[in-house]
Amino acid sequence: MDLFLDMAEVLSGVVWGPLVLLPLLLVTGSYLTVRLRLLQFTRLAHALWFALVRREETGQDVRGDISHFQALSTALAATTGVGNIAGVGLAIGIGGPGALFWMWVTGVLGMATKYSEALLGVKYRVTDERGEQAGGPMYYLRRGLPGGLGRLLGWGFAVFGAIAAFGIGNGTQANAVADAVNNVCGVDQRTTGLVLMLLAAVVVLGGIKGIGRVASAVVPFMITGFVLINLLVLAVHHDRIGPAFALVIGDAFTGTSAVGGFAGATLMCVIRQGVSRGVFSNEAGLGTGAIAAAAARTGQPVRQALVAMTQTLIDTLIMLTLTAMVIITTGVWQGAEAEGAEGGNRGVLLTTAAMEVGLGRISPELAALGPVFVACAIAVFAYTTILGWAYYGERCVVYLAGRVFVLPYRVLFIAFIFVGATAQIDAVWLFSDIANGLMALPNLIGLLLLSPVVVAETRRFFADPDWRNPDAVMEPVR
Repeated sequence: MDLFLDMAEVLSGVVWGPLVLLPLLLVTGSYLTVRLRLLQFTRLAHALWFALVRREETGQDVRGDISHFQALSTALAATTGVGNIAGVGLAIGIGGPGALFWMWVTGVLGMATKYSEALLGVKYRVTDERGEQAGGPMYYLRRGLPGGLGRLLGWGFAVFGAIAAFGIGNGTQANAVADAVNNVCGVDQRTTGLVLMLLAAVVVLGGIKGIGRVASAVVPFMITGFVLINLLVLAVHHDRIGPAFALVIGDAFTGTSAVGGFAGATLMCVIRQGVSRGVFSNEAGLGTGAIAAAAARTGQPVRQALVAMTQTLIDTLIMLTLTAMVIITTGVWQGAEAEGAEGGNRGVLLTTAAMEVGLGRISPELAALGPVFVACAIAVFAYTTILGWAYYGERCVVYLAGRVFVLPYRVLFIAFIFVGATAQIDAVWLFSDIANGLMALPNLIGLLLLSPVVVAETRRFFADPDWRNPDAVMEPVR
């Protein structure tokens, strides 16, 4: 096992190193941002209105399985998971406060990336034999790119996507829940794994419509509660918010010196932790959001793409920032709260310690609620993430082998929840990082090659005088 972990660590370092994914993610996001003329800023108000107020289309040219809001909720369910608690804690614990800046970079650039993924996902989706909409990177890579290149990239994404579902969407989530519940309540990890399996099975076996209904009901309350608790802690530490932001900006370009129980971090370590954990949280560049977007009831790819990009805003630029600022303003990032902990456990312990300190400053009695809040948040976040990724992995399997393997895949996915809950934490996180990276590579290459399609579709949409009318029928670019 030690040899396996050593080899996995080397492979993860190569995939997420300075020569592969880090530059490709940043270059792709920057290029799309420029080509789309800062669309994530100029069209954000309309995107938020359509995502959170209008929520669905009712025009004549509408087809799909779930509403705009359900598609957004499914994507948020899949991304708002352990990455928002353990992932951000791990990034700050290893890379220091400067890692947050690079999470912001992945968030801002990731909005353009997510927009492009969703647009292509809807444009190139197909109707399967059961009348459901099927789409995502595997379809737009195969149908949008010429010849063997498109088929190769589409196949590669589907293979790595089906595998990655067991890591980022299953193992890490179950492991974090089992560990958090064990720490707070003393419940054995195997028991938690079994309960989580049963709860997931009830929804996963019902397919995307069941997942969409549950996600749209749970996600709004989940996010609202999380934001309010973090804002409460930050309000108590309001005098430290300014210095914390200054620390984030300063350390983002210099690395972080050793202070207190913090070991220090090089500039490359800061960038890697910020980008990789930012992507782990918002999944911009992985292509998964396009799978959920393709299921939405819509008659125009750009509309759903605008809705989809708000997911990165909510997940990274709001939720992830709040968690990171709580960790920094309470000062636990430079203490010994997570000393000796490994992998995601270190991130969970830092976030838990931050909540204890923050709530304890309000009232000593509230300090005891810190671990309970974090454990509950992890449990709910992880559960919804498992639901979203069950659909992502299933769609990859359908693309590769057809619907005959859907039920066996669902059963295997549910069974793996127990494995993840009881597995060694380092192995689970390394597996997730590698699978994420290998899945992102074909998608990012495809986004760069298909960027002219994204730009043409976007310009034609906004050139139409009826683009603000959600019921207007505007034929997409062919």
